[in-house]
Amino acid sequence: MPITGCRRSTAYLYADPLDEDSARAKFARASNPRLDEDGDVAVFAVERREDGALVGEVLLKLASKAARQAETGYVFNPAFAGKGYATEAMRAVLDLGFSKLNFHRIFARLDPLNAGSVGVVERLGMRREAHLIQNDQFNGAWGDEFIYALLQHEWQARPKLDYCIIP
Repeated sequence: MPITGCRRSTAYLYADPLDEDSARAKFARASNPRLDEDGDVAVFAVERREDGALVGEVLLKLASKAARQAETGYVFNPAFAGKGYATEAMRAVLDLGFSKLNFHRIFARLDPLNAGSVGVVERLGMRREAHLIQNDQFNGAWGDEFIYALLQHEWQARPKLDYCIIP
C-alpha cells in the first residue's frame, strides 16, 4: 500500500516522507536494532493488525547511556490519524524502554503547533518540561519546541494495558 496523503503533517518533519519502497528498505536495515552507545537508534514500523498496512514508525534513541536516558519520536501517515495508532505504538515503546531496557527517563521533542502530537504525549502521561523559543530553523523560519518527559517510576505506577511489539 503506498504511503500517501502526507501533505500537512510534513510541516513538522525535517525530511520529506519516504515512499513505500524506501520505507520498507529502511525497516529491513533496522531489523536488529541495538541501543548500546549514545546516539544509537531503534526504529519500529507500525502496522495495522487487520491488514498489515504500514501506518507509521516509532523510535527510541539512546541519548545518554550514563544517565539511562532515551529520546522517543514518531511519524504517522495522516490518512490513519485519529484512530489511536500513535498512542498505542508510543505506549508500547515507552513500556519497552522502561520495562525491558531499564531507562530512567524518556523524553520527546515536538513542535508546539502539532496539536495531535501534543495530545499523544499528554495522553501517555508525559509532562511538558520545557518550551524552547525559536530554537530551530525549518525551511528558513524559526520555530519553537516543546520537550515532554516521563520517569521510569512514573511509568511503572500507571495501569498496565495489553499490547504487542514485534521487532
